[in-house]
Amino acid sequence: MKVGDTFSKEVHFDAAGISAFARSTGDMNPLHHNPALAAKSRFGGIIASGSHVSALLLGMLAGWFADKPENVGLDFAIRFKAPVRDGDTVTMRWRIASIEPKASLKGDIVRAEGEAARADGVVAATATAAAAVFR
Repeated sequence: MKVGDTFSKEVHFDAAGISAFARSTGDMNPLHHNPALAAKSRFGGIIASGSHVSALLLGMLAGWFADKPENVGLDFAIRFKAPVRDGDTVTMRWRIASIEPKASLKGDIVRAEGEAARADGVVAATATAAAAVFR
């Protein structure tokens, strides 16, 4: 692992998956479930919940760390910038921004920067995260 490493994946969002994820987390906002109501909203249709997009971003990062030395997440922040709609394909990507030795942990603090970008080039969300990686 080194500064500048990147990894990405594409995720397709559809109305059934959006609704199922929202229901599984208890999010009953009609923008995630009710096509008629969502069509009349400023978004023009069903949109994914913020927790859906952020869970996929964070899960992707955790998966990347899975084959690394012992590690734990320290923090995660996300900023939502645009909706992810039913039918969108989103490229989720991360870049390792810094690796700082931390003697008290006998390891490193690894900081990453991520984003979720729709196929039309609009960045729907940006994220930062930090993890402790033990030697």
